[in-house]
Amino acid sequence: MFNFSANHLFLLQPTEHRTCAVLLVLDSDTQRVYWLHDFTKAVRMQPGQPYYISGKVNSADRLYLAVESIKADTKHSPRSTLPGRNQSTGG
Repeated sequence: MFNFSANHLFLLQPTEHRTCAVLLVLDSDTQRVYWLHDFTKAVRMQPGQPYYISGKVNSADRLYLAVESIKADTKHSPRSTLPGRNQSTGG
């Protein structure tokens, strides 16, 4: 296992499973998409709000990102750099 942390992540889609919640998030700086696994099922994220996320990457048999903490990313404004968003028209 190794540590993972990134800021400026936006929620695209949450999915609830029996063993964990899976959050599809977009890193708006690199345009990468990640599946984050929340085994506590306690994470609550709002679409359009940037987040700072840290956790562990398990690479034993299947690669997944396990969430340890999620905080609002106060260094970036909401919706400021989401792809396909035009601030002047709202969409």
